[in-house]
Amino acid sequence: MNAAGPLILGRGLRLARAGKVVVEAFDLELHAGERLFVLGASGTGKTTLLHSLLGFVPLAGGELQLLGRTCRSEQDFAPLRGPLGLLFQDAGDQLFGPTVAEDAAFGPLNRGASAAEAREIALQTLARIGIAHLAERPVHALSGGEQRLAALAGVLAMSPQVLLLDEPTTGLDEAASERLLGVLADSGLSMIVASHDPACVGALATRRITLAPAPR
Repeated sequence: MNAAGPLILGRGLRLARAGKVVVEAFDLELHAGERLFVLGASGTGKTTLLHSLLGFVPLAGGELQLLGRTCRSEQDFAPLRGPLGLLFQDAGDQLFGPTVAEDAAFGPLNRGASAAEAREIALQTLARIGIAHLAERPVHALSGGEQRLAALAGVLAMSPQVLLLDEPTTGLDEAASERLLGVLADSGLSMIVASHDPACVGALATRRITLAPAPR
């Protein structure tokens, strides 16, 4: 890939959910260092768009390139789950390890790291985002803010090039939100963020685009 080229390039994207078109003729570009915010009213397809970038929602039309690769089929998307890391809107949907450390180690283990290597990566990642003290905490015993940070640790343990963040501050109190935004800003990673939160937009956004409702 050309180093100056976009990390993500979509042209004429068309996305459908439950048989209904929610995104039509949408163009998308993300370049290195950008923190791109996707804005729009509820129901305009922001979550659907993020999930389509990992192949969880099939494209109904258009062309998509991720990290220089044209992606159409599951075979194309599968190797990019890790280099593109998705933080779900509901962190509880993303946590399934018995403890925080074991959850963060799952991705590296799945990519071929030994148990010792995966645990070291997990512990380093937890320390990096300031939750090393939660390493042995059961995931079901976490607060909402702790869950969000633990889920982010699982994403960051995969050493992503791009973060995809779905309403990352939803449901968090002011202190937890500020902590999460600080971690994201310090990460230095390129990201696409769907958010309604003005504080989140103001703290992170380098560029903004708006999804309009698909024509009926």
